[in-house]
Amino acid sequence: MRILGIDPGVAIVGFGVIEHDHGQQRMIQYGAITTQAGLPLATRLVQIGNDLEQLIAQFKPDEIAIEELFFSKNITTGIAVAHGRGVILYTAEKMQIPIYEYTPMQVKQAVVGYGLAEKKQVMDMTRRLLKLKSVPRPDDAADALAIAICHARSVTSLLRRKDPNVKETV
Repeated sequence: MRILGIDPGVAIVGFGVIEHDHGQQRMIQYGAITTQAGLPLATRLVQIGNDLEQLIAQFKPDEIAIEELFFSKNITTGIAVAHGRGVILYTAEKMQIPIYEYTPMQVKQAVVGYGLAEKKQVMDMTRRLLKLKSVPRPDDAADALAIAICHARSVTSLLRRKDPNVKETV
């Protein structure tokens, strides 16, 4: 199964594509969609949608995994990220790619084994699990790969199979 992991944003949208097969994950590609500061928000959102459509056409993911919003201190930044996230959800639905959402704690738990892990630990484990020589850059791309790994690991969960509302992918 091919999974496109996405770390949502407006200035930077991290993406990571992995192949998941028999409990093993292999990195295909990672990077970031970037939008130019100073452009109107609507222009930036259109670019995110267009670039995501190109990524989907190029890598043909079976499923998309995206991080849920987490508001900590800066609600203004959170609102901007919500706009970008909305475009990503819309694009996935428009292109008929199933989308799954994970909290930051779920991602940390799946990748590191501890839901309160530090960002550095998640990035290092992502590097190790995908057998990469270095941590992917930018950080948003590393986060997107971690989200994809989280989804790959949840796909095989027995709890997931018992939920009649969740699509069986194994």
